[in-house]
Amino acid sequence: MIDINKAIESLDWSREPKGLYEPIGYTLSAGGKRVRPQLVLTACRMFGGEEEKALPAALGLEVFHNFTLLHDDVMDHAPVRRGRETVHVRWDENTAILSGDQMLIEAYKLIAQVPSDKVLSTLRWFSEMATEICEGQQYDVDFEQREDVRIEEYIEMIRLKTSVLLANALRTGAYLAGATDKEQQALYDHGIHLGLAFQIQDDLLDVYGDPKTFGKAIGGDICCNKKTYLLLTARDKANDAQRARMAEVMAMPAGAEKIARMTALYDEIGVRQVAEEAISAHTQAALQLLETMPQNEATESLRALANKLVNRKS
Repeated sequence: MIDINKAIESLDWSREPKGLYEPIGYTLSAGGKRVRPQLVLTACRMFGGEEEKALPAALGLEVFHNFTLLHDDVMDHAPVRRGRETVHVRWDENTAILSGDQMLIEAYKLIAQVPSDKVLSTLRWFSEMATEICEGQQYDVDFEQREDVRIEEYIEMIRLKTSVLLANALRTGAYLAGATDKEQQALYDHGIHLGLAFQIQDDLLDVYGDPKTFGKAIGGDICCNKKTYLLLTARDKANDAQRARMAEVMAMPAGAEKIARMTALYDEIGVRQVAEEAISAHTQAALQLLETMPQNEATESLRALANKLVNRKS
């Protein structure tokens, strides 16, 4: 099997001008779970494909994913990513924007290196996915100014912003290995459910996670009144008195008291259980789709990854 970290390390960012390429190397050297490229290669192995032929797509999707993080950090004014200064802090915002743009271009260049008879479909799916992710990001920004966001809208937003990248990674790997259209669609749907479970788990950890393992302070979403699965569920399930208390808490300045009071409301309303049930439902739907796939080492790897992602503590 290909070592994806070594493959990423082999990408050459020593080109000129250094101000454009150094931040790309810096971003990709920070590590991460490397889930997207693993999904491409695992799906390829599932159908007996050659990993080497899928490697350019795997690398392209990882470069693209990191490009989105680089621009997200600018939009969110985030100072730290994976324990290191973000690019816009270490350099400046102009550098982060331009180096991010180049990462997107590099991702396309990598995707275009798949076998020639597979290029058109692979690039078309990649472009559709990139558009959907931008649409999801815009919905996320729009939701900050809205007080009437529905859970269904939130689910669609995280499908676009998170799930489609996992789904496309799986479909691409399967396609490059010669899987049928039906098999490709089943793996795509597996990725959609997996991404939804992953994001709802992320929302849950922000409130109920352990700061020592979560990797960041608990309650960040509460402090900034972010529209999450937990907040929207609480609004739907709360009675009038609870909604009034929620409004009071949301009007409070960020801090420990705000986090404690909102968490107490979540406990009272039963939000944690609802979120855990949603995570379980999407995980089971994802795992059920794997039952229709060839049963081999790669399939077991996807099962293990699905359980790991939704049971993680960080």
